[in-house]
Amino acid sequence: MKESGENYLETLLILNERLDSKVRAVDLAKELSFSKPSVSRALGILKNNGFINTDDNGYIHLTESGLSKAEKIYERHKILTGLFKHLAGVSEEIAEKDACRVEHVISNETFYGLKAYLENNCGKNE
Repeated sequence: MKESGENYLETLLILNERLDSKVRAVDLAKELSFSKPSVSRALGILKNNGFINTDDNGYIHLTESGLSKAEKIYERHKILTGLFKHLAGVSEEIAEKDACRVEHVISNETFYGLKAYLENNCGKNE
């Protein structure tokens, strides 16, 4: 999956929590600062790949595979943000931006190694 698709899934996960599972395309467009046509195109791709579905009211829901992928990306985001803030001492804003970039390209081996290190040496994973 490309970075943009991962960003959509992660954002859907966050918005589902914030909006009590009542997320529409317009909410995604606003949150991501994208045009409605761009969001509609991306949602079509995610739907065709089995990551989302929509109900009769136009609300977007993550499928089981979409939720699994979104949770993995969001976990990476949270752990990397914490690593950058607490161990590297960078600001919240920079930590968030950098984590958003790195979460899509870091290998599983490196990510799980960092996660294990944090759990073993810091007693936390954020």
